[in-house]
Amino acid sequence: MKLELISFKLCPFAQRAVILLTLQKLDFKTIYINPMNPPDWFKEISPTGQVPLLKVDNKIVFESSVIGEFVNDIGTIDLHPHDAIDKANNRSWIAFSSMLFGDLFNLITGDEEKFNIAKQDLFAKLSKIEQVKTKDKFFNGENFAMIDFAIAPFFMRLSWINEFSNNALSIRQFQNLESWSREVLALDVVKNSVVEDLNDVYYSNIKSREGHLSTLLIE
Repeated sequence: MKLELISFKLCPFAQRAVILLTLQKLDFKTIYINPMNPPDWFKEISPTGQVPLLKVDNKIVFESSVIGEFVNDIGTIDLHPHDAIDKANNRSWIAFSSMLFGDLFNLITGDEEKFNIAKQDLFAKLSKIEQVKTKDKFFNGENFAMIDFAIAPFFMRLSWINEFSNNALSIRQFQNLESWSREVLALDVVKNSVVEDLNDVYYSNIKSREGHLSTLLIE
């Protein structure tokens, strides 16, 4: 089975796929495109025109959540809980966690008013996760699962923003989330799921947006 993941370097949803493909020890190739000017061949094979896209031999799997489930299905490790309700609960929070990236985008691109609204929206969502996250190492306990890797790209970007801005988005008030973030980001499979120096690229991206967050950056 030939697997080709098509994305762009900053895409958090493609990072999810990279983590899962690597963890499942599946051979794959990553192809990066410019999402602002995608090649014609990509337009022809992508139903939505969005990344990530997983090409499996000559067939296409699209939508990041579906790609994640597919990788879990063909892998040797089932990264979902075995109990049906626990599995459904995890999938629900995975879907919920995807909304966090919309808030991050608004934080990066918005003026001061939009930045403050986006921060309020983001922290309201984090508060909901904090209420269900226990003091366990990972979301379900000691063993990592799909949900841990689904939120990993968010934790990574949040840590970068806090590093760049002297903790403008500190989550110290969410003790369980902060601990969970440290555990997830310490995993080698997460650390190695992005290209080298992507944090510098992310910094440049924030700066080039010229939103309120760019004024908080530490030079």
